[in-house]
Amino acid sequence: MKTIKSYFQLIRVKDWAKNLFLFIPLFFAGKISDIDKVLPLIYGFFAFSFVASSIYILNDYRDIEDDKKHPIKQKRPLASGEVSKPAALIICILLASSGFLISWLIRDKFLFVLGIYFLLNLAYSFGLKAIPILDIIILAIGFILRIKSGSVITFIPLSEWIIIMVFLLALFMAIGKRRDDVLLKISSGTEMRKAVKGYNLEFLNVMLSLVCAVIVVAYFMYTMSPETIERMGTHRLYYTCLFVIAGILRYLQIIFVKADSGSPTKILYKDLFIKITLLLWMASFVAIIYFKDVTLFE
Repeated sequence: MKTIKSYFQLIRVKDWAKNLFLFIPLFFAGKISDIDKVLPLIYGFFAFSFVASSIYILNDYRDIEDDKKHPIKQKRPLASGEVSKPAALIICILLASSGFLISWLIRDKFLFVLGIYFLLNLAYSFGLKAIPILDIIILAIGFILRIKSGSVITFIPLSEWIIIMVFLLALFMAIGKRRDDVLLKISSGTEMRKAVKGYNLEFLNVMLSLVCAVIVVAYFMYTMSPETIERMGTHRLYYTCLFVIAGILRYLQIIFVKADSGSPTKILYKDLFIKITLLLWMASFVAIIYFKDVTLFE
């Protein structure tokens, strides 16, 4: 049983939640109930998750020695020795092959986007992650490629606003994670990432504040832009700004007050406030878009 759990940890099934970004184009287009588009997206979700997991394994394989020094990452299957290196490489190849095969069966353009994601993250694992600023930009681009994948699978074009907001949100979370690395370096005296040399708390705090402000402004502008109002058929999307602000403020509270700015996925899973805020945002968005003709919204 422990071995099975180790393999699930190796492929980081919990991090598959990031790939739900593939559904964003469909959600914002108001077509989430279109089963003909949802089914290919589900297959695409697993294809992207398999390829992403293969990258996680490669990254962990290269970082075994560094992870052994990390108070949390030392428990990872490869760093702890619970999964052997040959077994990890075999699983990596199987996952990547399966992911690319499924993507090819769905649509050739999806295969192309997924290939870009794989190559970009391969370059990240083999050196680009050591370059400050570029490292967090690459992480943010990964989320852009996720929503682009959702776009090509469903044949739904992406608006510039969606691309900008997803990039900013991903950048915001990546900065928070780097801040956690800096705090860990200060407390332990050990440098867990080479890129940490290019960051300090003051710089990261300024970056967080800057990106946070731009996210809020961008979302307000998106909800009130003539293009969005025309496409959605309503001008009331700005109501959802309440939950966006609440979620961002909560994340900032976790970072600055609780000093817990680790994995954004981990925070999403364990923080009740953020989970409720996210659900309320989704519920309000769905209510406004899908039930805009109800008297309540007149």
